[in-house]
Amino acid sequence: MTKMTLASYPHMLGFEQLERLLERTAKSGNEGYPPFNIEQTSDYSYRITLAVAGFGEDDLSITVEDRQLVIRGRQTEDTEGRVFLHRGIAARQFQRSFVLADGVDVGEAIMENGLLHVDLTRAKPQSVVQTINIKKG
Repeated sequence: MTKMTLASYPHMLGFEQLERLLERTAKSGNEGYPPFNIEQTSDYSYRITLAVAGFGEDDLSITVEDRQLVIRGRQTEDTEGRVFLHRGIAARQFQRSFVLADGVDVGEAIMENGLLHVDLTRAKPQSVVQTINIKKG
């Protein structure tokens, strides 16, 4: 069976980068932790919310790398002198990645009640009509 790619469609010109982004997203290996929501807050804005209970602002980092929003969490183990009879809350690290389309910018990040909110905005698309002159050859 032959793998279909965007290059297989002759009318889809210049979408090679989109195909690479889709492959990178599929390989990102995001597991189910921490859980998150993505909501559309207006026609041109979004909010990603991650449940990061137990993490402080200093335990989290948010970066944009090659049009990819990367949120990392790493808690420090402070168990010295503590005896756990049961340990159901693990201090585990995570990395969540979200591929951003061109024109999507990361705004502010807010920590609130164990939730990390990251706001995104997308530029309004402009309607562009271009006329191409035909020259005699």
